[in-house]
Amino acid sequence: MIRELKTLLAVASEGTFAAAGKRIGLTQAAVSAQMQRLEAELGFALFEREGRNARLNARGQQLLVQAQEVLRLYGNLSTVSVDPAAVVRVNIGAIASVQRALLPDALAAFHRQFPGAHTRVIPGLSMELVNLVDAGELDLAAIIRPPFALQSDLRWSPIASEPFRLIVPRALKGSDWMMLLAQQPFIRYDRASFGGRQVDRFLRRMQIMVQEVCELDELESIVKLVGNGVGVALVPQTATYRRWPTDVRAIDLGHHTFHRDIGIVHRDAPQMSEAARGLLGLIVGQPSSQTSS
Repeated sequence: MIRELKTLLAVASEGTFAAAGKRIGLTQAAVSAQMQRLEAELGFALFEREGRNARLNARGQQLLVQAQEVLRLYGNLSTVSVDPAAVVRVNIGAIASVQRALLPDALAAFHRQFPGAHTRVIPGLSMELVNLVDAGELDLAAIIRPPFALQSDLRWSPIASEPFRLIVPRALKGSDWMMLLAQQPFIRYDRASFGGRQVDRFLRRMQIMVQEVCELDELESIVKLVGNGVGVALVPQTATYRRWPTDVRAIDLGHHTFHRDIGIVHRDAPQMSEAARGLLGLIVGQPSSQTSS
């Protein structure tokens, strides 16, 4: 709640969410989201909104006084004599495949570089994690590149470009991927994810009607279902699958191959802590972050 209370002080001082956002380095939407979350946690409204102005109501004025005292006490915590590294915190969001393949080595290197630091990894879908970075809840997030432009104060640092393959049960004969897609049961990569939307657009562009039997987001589960003979699937070849399991085989899509781009969404470097910048550099600079083939 400390972050929300700091934002509250900025709104009270500046008079509008937009002006407060400029002062503290957040978008108007992020400021609004923090104030809505604060009101929800407290159980009462804080503002009387008039056009673009956000004027504190009576209860908001009371909270403002309390917030100033809370933040004063919070600020005094830094006077306690402790190892500076012990108070270093970095919150990072990551989709499941990045957590397994790319994040562990970077986190290990980070904790060697910042002994005593604390990191928290938040799982989620790419869209959810973008919103959390925008709202200031995460320092950075490893996600699939969104199919839309990021907010003006957010940046994209690429990690990997993963080609999609058609994976089929090892015992299934044939290599004509269009025919296999049209004739075999299809396990769909969840359309709620950015990667799943890529699959959906590809199928529509190629005018292939599939016989869908299952839809899920977890890539490892999709691969296991294919290995168990449930159907075929279009999935990205992640770092985890440089070698596919023995019970599936992958078919190249040739010149129709499309890719899932993985990267880090974050704020401008001057708006990031030294630790967050350090972790960003370690993730982006990994040898494993090279393009898959």
